[in-house]
Amino acid sequence: MGETGPPDDFSAGFLIGLLVGEGHFGGDGRQPQVTLRMHVRHEKLFRWLERMFPEGRLYGPYHHGGRYYYQWMARGEFLRRVLVPLVSDHLPRLDDYAAERFRSMCERYRIERPAEPSRAAAKAAGRRSRKG
Repeated sequence: MGETGPPDDFSAGFLIGLLVGEGHFGGDGRQPQVTLRMHVRHEKLFRWLERMFPEGRLYGPYHHGGRYYYQWMARGEFLRRVLVPLVSDHLPRLDDYAAERFRSMCERYRIERPAEPSRAAAKAAGRRSRKG
């Protein structure tokens, strides 16, 4: 994946941060999708997403309703094979609202997720990440 294979820790964390802060976990009623929509001033960020996660799709720029934006979407096998496991691995660190949005999308569209780490394992992982 990406330019050289699986995303490095920074790239994975940066993507998860973008999705938690600005993304939408949902679907169109038939298939799940993760959408990231932001102003065109963030074009450099979207070009980075294209390079690091080429299976996602970038649309735009759009000018609609007084807004000027790009939209990046993840669907299909890329969503199920890459994004869902990536977000699932970090789910204990997400805030409750974002975690619930993600879980709801997975339930609604019957997406199997890797087992969530136990609370003890999640706490230990949190301690390790704060130390490093």
